[in-house]
Amino acid sequence: MVPRLFSQLVVSILLAITMDMTMARKPGLAKLNAIDSCWRRNPNWIEQREQLALCSVGFAAKMKGNIGEGTTSYVVTDPSDDPLNPKPGTLRYGTTMVRGKVWITFQKDMTITLQATLLVGSLTTIDGRGAIIHIARGGCLLLHKVHDVIIHGLRIHHCRSQPAHKVMGPGAQLMELSEMDGDAIRLVASTKVWIDHNTLYKCEDGLIDVTLGSNNVTISNNWFRDHDKVMLLGHDDAFEADKNMKVTVVYNRFGPNCNQRMPRVRHGYAHVVNNLYLGWRLYAIGGSMSPSIKSESNLFVAPKSTNKEITRQMNGKQWNFKSVGDALENGATFNTVGTGFVKPNYTDEQTFPVEKATVVRQLTRSAGALRCRRGSLC
Repeated sequence: MVPRLFSQLVVSILLAITMDMTMARKPGLAKLNAIDSCWRRNPNWIEQREQLALCSVGFAAKMKGNIGEGTTSYVVTDPSDDPLNPKPGTLRYGTTMVRGKVWITFQKDMTITLQATLLVGSLTTIDGRGAIIHIARGGCLLLHKVHDVIIHGLRIHHCRSQPAHKVMGPGAQLMELSEMDGDAIRLVASTKVWIDHNTLYKCEDGLIDVTLGSNNVTISNNWFRDHDKVMLLGHDDAFEADKNMKVTVVYNRFGPNCNQRMPRVRHGYAHVVNNLYLGWRLYAIGGSMSPSIKSESNLFVAPKSTNKEITRQMNGKQWNFKSVGDALENGATFNTVGTGFVKPNYTDEQTFPVEKATVVRQLTRSAGALRCRRGSLC
């Protein structure tokens, strides 16, 4: 079963590659980044959804654990939500009551207002392609001590803080949660997570938080806009276990109207590459407790007024902030500091080609949730 599925996916990828020259002439597909070119040229993407799992890059690597034998396909048909007794057909039922590997899709366009924080289990894929899915004006997503998770194609916004509460958790186990700050997606002690092609904005706290020992994360092709504290990598200055944290931030669009933390890194390592920055107010990339950040071939467009400096160094003594091949527009400046280790040292499954900053606008043109429909290219 597994070899057959893998062979089918390989054939699909080879077919997509052979179509490359023809499709490159079509408007909107002239320049796709390394992730999108892996699957978006396949006209049969909706029948071959699992091809997506082989397209991730960076520290999350390929998401092979999310596909193959034993994967359950689950379709969300009902936008309602019951945090304690999830109803079949709802998103919460798929993330908590279906055991083992699950690939979640959506029957139709819908807006889901979560009545409490949604816990996402290990080996779960939430795939919004083919529908317009909003998760808005309620609780949002928490990945708590899980692994092998894909979150793709969602519009998550206006997330609200939650008091301490009980919810149904993965494996149909009730869990007691402490107060939630209103993050769109929060990772706690989770590993091998890929967050791709989502649109995130206007939440009460952060848009993505990677905290408390989370590791091997790729954040790609997302559109972050209209927000203050965008992305936090590392729990707090005292949590030294985050020294092992490794995160790839690639092909994202930041702005308009983003203030800070794109990302802010504590202790760990971030490879920030081929992203588009459409201004900032306080800073774009910052850190505390001596993190290592390699900023590579990004395009930084400084705001017309206020701060032109991209970086901010906070608590700590030995930062390593390196800028390699970045393009700085409208007076942007990058304060390079430190002499330490900055290479990501990717494995073969993690590595990808870094494009020149001059093509970043093209690479990030489709950032955010895509409008994918049956019978057409995504």
